[in-house]
Amino acid sequence: MIKLLTIVARHGQVAMILGLLAGFLLKDLASALKPWLPEMVAGLLFLTAFRIGAPRAFGGLKDGLSGLKSILILQMLLPLLAVALFWVMGIAATPLAVALVLMLSAPSVTGSPNITLLLGHAPEPAFRLLILGTALMPLTVIPVFLLSPELGSLWNVLSASLRLTGTIGVTVGLAFACRHLLAPNLAERTARAVDGLTILALAVIVIGLMAALGPALYRAPVEVAKWLGITCVANLGLQYLCFRWLMWRGAKDIAVPTSIVAGNRNFALFLIALPASTTDPLLIFLGCYQVPMYMTALVMRRLYARALTPESPA
Repeated sequence: MIKLLTIVARHGQVAMILGLLAGFLLKDLASALKPWLPEMVAGLLFLTAFRIGAPRAFGGLKDGLSGLKSILILQMLLPLLAVALFWVMGIAATPLAVALVLMLSAPSVTGSPNITLLLGHAPEPAFRLLILGTALMPLTVIPVFLLSPELGSLWNVLSASLRLTGTIGVTVGLAFACRHLLAPNLAERTARAVDGLTILALAVIVIGLMAALGPALYRAPVEVAKWLGITCVANLGLQYLCFRWLMWRGAKDIAVPTSIVAGNRNFALFLIALPASTTDPLLIFLGCYQVPMYMTALVMRRLYARALTPESPA
């Protein structure tokens, strides 16, 4: 089994693309997996925290101020700028504006450390931004929602984000305890097997996340294509701009994980926090958003490789 999982880890990019294709094609399977998404995401987070371990996860706490600045920029400043721009353009209440503001307000997706690792970079900075961003979300969303009443109820979002923070805290704490008790010194072969297991989890999770997109693709392919283009520009464009900025600033060690977090946000959180009248028009956006997320390891690999070279051009 360990050998099989190490093979999956070696070909993780292929496994994630196969998961995307399965989400498009296997509509019944996607519908069956959708109710189990919260449990599967929690399992993925457990595997990620177990793989990293508490010492490595908290080893960069001395850089906490840098992480705090990143979260405030990504989760508060960017959505506020988007709100102002959409208000000036007169489109603040459109599904496009609501989707983009909610996406920018969300913390990192659970899989960002795994995607970072898949690209050959240290996952710890992405993991710390995931934890910090989720913990601070109840604070960072307040000004965004106060200035954007069309987004829905601030109280619903606050209560949902607090529940998410508690779930993540329990899951990560349990994973750190298991790592300390069962495998304090994780062998390289075992670590690769855990990587393979997390990639399989990512591939299965995306099938459930695509549940709304498969039927929409057959019903309204032009609309799906439009939303797919928007999500690719938003996700990959944010990653590109963030990476170029950090490389120009000389922050090569955090450029890749921070950029992956910048583009890949836990937008699905708002689906359980806001009323259906707000979120139903955004389901296609959520499904399309999985495509650039799961294609990050393929599309951005060449750009992100610059952070691995001794002298990376800005």
